[in-house]
Amino acid sequence: MADGKRHQVYVLQNQDGKFYIGLSENVALRLLQHNQGISKWTRKYRPWSMAWASELMSLSDARRLEARLKRQKGGVGFQHLTGLSRLVGSG
Repeated sequence: MADGKRHQVYVLQNQDGKFYIGLSENVALRLLQHNQGISKWTRKYRPWSMAWASELMSLSDARRLEARLKRQKGGVGFQHLTGLSRLVGSG
């Protein structure tokens, strides 16, 4: 895109209710990579599904949003920004 807005922040969720927050230029490809075990942290918690993705934005805006979501993961701010809530009793 000409304006540089091509990154998205995404939230994955597994069957146990765990969330993983990341950013990518291609969230569909990243989801596939997470489920193939390419990402070391997410490998042991597979399978993942896409729970939420942001609008397209610049890399700097995506990094700020990713950091904000990670700081608030599972909290009211996370729920407000994404509409997602952590399952009761999940890690």
